[in-house]
Amino acid sequence: MPIVTIQITREGSTPEASAATAEEKAALIKGVSELLRDVLNKPLTSTFVVIDEVETENWGRGGLPVEQFRQQQSAQAPE
Repeated sequence: MPIVTIQITREGSTPEASAATAEEKAALIKGVSELLRDVLNKPLTSTFVVIDEVETENWGRGGLPVEQFRQQQSAQAPE
């Protein structure tokens, strides 16, 4: 019985979206379940997928909150 947890930041894939849509989440669940079926021969009915959306203020990278990290990366990016 595989259990897969997907953690994503709570922000949308487009500027007007504030979170992943139900359709995007359904696609993630389907894709992960099918991957486990195809690679490990795990039945779809025995695979559990949990999507955990995390506020960006609770997400860090490179020793910084993710928003600060992104700003730092943008400032350092060559134009």
